[in-house]
Amino acid sequence: MMKTGACHGFEVEVRGPGIAWIRFNTPERLNGFNQAIKRDLVETILQAQMDHRVRVLVITGEGRAFCAGDDISGQAKGIGGEPLMDPIPHGHDNPIGTYEGLRHLSQTVNLALRNCDKIAIAAVNGVAIQTGMTLALACDFRIAAESARLGSATLRFGLLPDEGGQYLCVQLMGVAKTMDFFIHKRIVTAREALDLGLLHEVVPDGELEDRAMALATDIANGPQVAIRMLKRSVYNAADMTFEQSLDEIAAKTAVTDHHPDAREGGLSFREKRAPDFNAWLEEYRSS
Repeated sequence: MMKTGACHGFEVEVRGPGIAWIRFNTPERLNGFNQAIKRDLVETILQAQMDHRVRVLVITGEGRAFCAGDDISGQAKGIGGEPLMDPIPHGHDNPIGTYEGLRHLSQTVNLALRNCDKIAIAAVNGVAIQTGMTLALACDFRIAAESARLGSATLRFGLLPDEGGQYLCVQLMGVAKTMDFFIHKRIVTAREALDLGLLHEVVPDGELEDRAMALATDIANGPQVAIRMLKRSVYNAADMTFEQSLDEIAAKTAVTDHHPDAREGGLSFREKRAPDFNAWLEEYRSS
């Protein structure tokens, strides 16, 4: 089972029906990340992947930030919570150290989210800058509060969107809008981000958690085998030819067509009732 409670820089709980709720809890640092937090996030995502109780992940923040990037607050006090992973060198001490720190520590968070078969929802409660923005974009769904703002603005410091922001933005906005976004160091409102295609939905601040829970619950009650295979197939399709994607989804359909969820879907349609999927997960139901 995945570890719940206070971790390093965030808290984890499992809500029914199988929703792993991950909340960043260092609002005094605007939920800024360090390498230790990133390592623990990767481990948490892996634990969620392998825990049959968990069907959906929701990631959000406490206070006025979702995550304002890497922590550059200069505060000396430590971060509470029990680390999941032992400390290791954070890299960035020389050019090759920066390459290794990015490839093996920083970039692995977004890669872990994309590699997780379970749907991840970013509930963007406040500012999401650089690291925070790319983490939100790596999730499968993004809902933001009206007061949220998103951007990278790395060029303000002569730096690059080094955790995959350029790739994720090109996927969502296209090349021309991505170039404008980064070159002009844009930090946009939630409504502007919605218009650009970076968000799925914007809601009043006080409704964000309820809306994220409603979406997560709807997905959690859906046919989990088909949903997870569909997630993988959609992302695979972005890098495949049409012919390759046809073969890829045919192989997955050979599994889903013969799964009990498919039989339940057909039966419920004929009986004119709501389907009751995921009988195979009942013994793992969290509540």
